[in-house]
Amino acid sequence: MPAPDRARARALLEELYAAAVGAAAPGPALERALAGVVPVGPVRLFALGKASLAMAETAVAVLTARGRSPAGGIVVPPVEGSAPHPRVPVVPGDHPEPGERSRTAAAALARTAADTKPGDEAWVLLSGGATSLLGAPVDGLHPADLTELYRLLLGSGLDISAMNRIRKRFSRWGAGRLAAALAAARIRVFVVSDVIGDDLPSIGSGPCVPDPTTAAEVRQALEAAGLTARIAPALLELLREVEAGRAAETPKPDHPAFARIETRLIVSNRLALEAAAARAAALGCAARIVETPLAGEAASTGRHIADGLLRYARGSTGQQPQCVIWGGETTVTLGPDAAGLGGRSQELALAAAEVLAGDTSDSSVNLLAAGTDGRDGPTDAAGAVVDGTTWAAVRRAGRDPARDLAAHDAYRALDAAGALLRPGLTGTNVMDVAIGLW
Repeated sequence: MPAPDRARARALLEELYAAAVGAAAPGPALERALAGVVPVGPVRLFALGKASLAMAETAVAVLTARGRSPAGGIVVPPVEGSAPHPRVPVVPGDHPEPGERSRTAAAALARTAADTKPGDEAWVLLSGGATSLLGAPVDGLHPADLTELYRLLLGSGLDISAMNRIRKRFSRWGAGRLAAALAAARIRVFVVSDVIGDDLPSIGSGPCVPDPTTAAEVRQALEAAGLTARIAPALLELLREVEAGRAAETPKPDHPAFARIETRLIVSNRLALEAAAARAAALGCAARIVETPLAGEAASTGRHIADGLLRYARGSTGQQPQCVIWGGETTVTLGPDAAGLGGRSQELALAAAEVLAGDTSDSSVNLLAAGTDGRDGPTDAAGAVVDGTTWAAVRRAGRDPARDLAAHDAYRALDAAGALLRPGLTGTNVMDVAIGLW
């Protein structure tokens, strides 16, 4: 079977992306997880993150099917939505950087948590994005200082786990603080993972798990990232106060709030990759999943992936289309004057397009790189689909793709070439996928 033409290849890649996203749908996963859960008291729902609307709707449906209703709760998504129940309002926050809506959501969460009584059950439905959606500072810090910290970290080149080890130190609801606020209740946490290795303290900044990082380690991480001179002095002063014993550390494993918590991981990136591979096989493609996760700088990772795909394609002897699938999350390091527009998947795709443009083997390699949440960086695109013609298409549109890549302006370059992928917000978040096809 010959390699698919560009239009057919893009359609096939979009179908595989849809299969990956569909497998990461939080509603069905939560319904399965709740099948054996028998609440012992009134249930209050705390749905936090990009998948919160779907998770809250499912939890209400499960309770309703059992003849029960939630006693209260809150949903904190990135967009407006209908309340799943009159006692469970929707209070959207801001993403990827916290703003006024995030602070409003954080305050609403405080009021809702305060209503929890002994004998209640708190179902915390957690997904990625909660760090920013609830991005209000701890007492004594100015909101603008926290927002600036988030902005600097997003351009620091640190991965999500490293960023969240720092962010949760200064965030009102990170680092186990929600568990402390809900300590009167029995707490069940259901998690959609958006981090490599499914590290619970990193997902949503770990609102219901102990914080394994000390103030000294946070300060050292900021120093290693070159950020100590760029963040507000008040943040460093808080760290010094904790190190000196004049302010409390974040909740650690011996904190009584963690004595009555059950946590279950219900969706991960791996499920999405396996679904894409299964769909590829069903459509007649030979598919394989790369076990090493996507990580590191987006541009260098994109070049590495493209080089690998070209080698695979040149060595292929089969008669059916071939497909290689990666999952994970790369990073982008921005300078202090960076003014480009894009995201890690777009930057990865544009860098890959440069390598694919140099292929003379007529291998017809195509690559989709996209976030499973449907939004890559502060843009309306999830990522892009590129091939050996994309780099030249950017030039024909009057842009310099090399300059755009260096300026982290992948969005405008890929938009000019018609390469962006815009599925809209998907209601889930299990990191990114990259799918190569030839």
